[in-house]
Amino acid sequence: MKTREANTRPGFTLVELLVVIAIIGVLVGLLLPAVQAAREAARRMSCSNNFKQIGLALHNYHAAYGRLPSGGHGTVHHQGRLGMNIAILPFIEQQALWESISNPLLAGPGEGPSTPITIGAGVGWPAFGPGVWQDLNDYRPWRTQVAGFRCPSDPGSPSGGAALTNYGYSLGDSIKRIYYAVHTNWNTSPPSVANPWIDRASLRGVFARESYRRFRDVLDGTSNTVAMAEVATYLGDRGVVGGVLNQSHWTGAGGAELVSRGPAVLNEKRDPERPQFYIVPESELYTTVGQARGGRWHDSLPAMTGITTILPPNSPSVMGFSGWGTYWEHGVYSASSRHQGGCHVLLADGAVKFITDSIESGDTTAGWSVSKDNANAGHASPYGLWGSLGSISGKEVIDSEF
Repeated sequence: MKTREANTRPGFTLVELLVVIAIIGVLVGLLLPAVQAAREAARRMSCSNNFKQIGLALHNYHAAYGRLPSGGHGTVHHQGRLGMNIAILPFIEQQALWESISNPLLAGPGEGPSTPITIGAGVGWPAFGPGVWQDLNDYRPWRTQVAGFRCPSDPGSPSGGAALTNYGYSLGDSIKRIYYAVHTNWNTSPPSVANPWIDRASLRGVFARESYRRFRDVLDGTSNTVAMAEVATYLGDRGVVGGVLNQSHWTGAGGAELVSRGPAVLNEKRDPERPQFYIVPESELYTTVGQARGGRWHDSLPAMTGITTILPPNSPSVMGFSGWGTYWEHGVYSASSRHQGGCHVLLADGAVKFITDSIESGDTTAGWSVSKDNANAGHASPYGLWGSLGSISGKEVIDSEF
């Protein structure tokens, strides 16, 4: 008598199923960091491409006008704080935004100019808009985000209405008087003019307020001089990256402690247990609405869009000034980014390089700075290779790859 074989199908046992799930989990664990690294590599490449476009825009601007844009310019109304980002807009395919800024702009529904002018039957803003600190929620150009000014790795979001930037202009390797223009009194029209040689010596970077450099002024060579560097936006977390200590840490109008002990003293403001954060309360950081690091793409104030080549990238920063109205702006403004281990810099020749946090930075205990009497004028930077890359005519010899 024949018997039918049981109609059974082979299957996984519970143990085998668990083994398969464990193997899949291990593979995911191994692949996830690789996927994240690949994504960051793509973001870093995109950031580099943004910088290359900005470098090309600067060279096209120079070809058109015979000079680079100023590190800060404008009328009495603007107090010389219109940023260089505005000047290069037509050269990065932002002609429409440039025209909305450079011409009177009619206010739309719900928009209220703080100092309105009559435009036809309505009111609006004059050419080049309100002050860079005004109408951040109303003046459309100030709140228009230019994609090419943002690093994809930076998660920062606008604060106070103004759009952001992650690319700052270089002020060189001085601590004091780095944002002081030849105009000394912005309350007169036209502004009063001081002796232009008083502060020229301290303006050692490619860009300076109310000054226009030419490539021929970069005597150290455009391939050996940093024109711009990344700036990470502040995330409200007391982070050293993106955070700027306010003037309470400048220690007096002259920044006596900073100049006497050197910028390395700022490292004492780090949390010893978590050195990537400041130990000071957030109230002692420069965090006024719309005024944090990278907080206004259009404003040339160094705390927002300037960098100095003093402390290495991703180091502490501090803002110092002698009081509003005089604009004897001082400080240390470190380059920074959300990339691992360093940041991109744009050289004056248009090349983009990645500078690590460990770049040789000389003697950071040196409180060296060109002062009002031109002391130290023309001297080599004490801040090593990093400082040398910031000065345009220090005649330092750069004999190593960076």
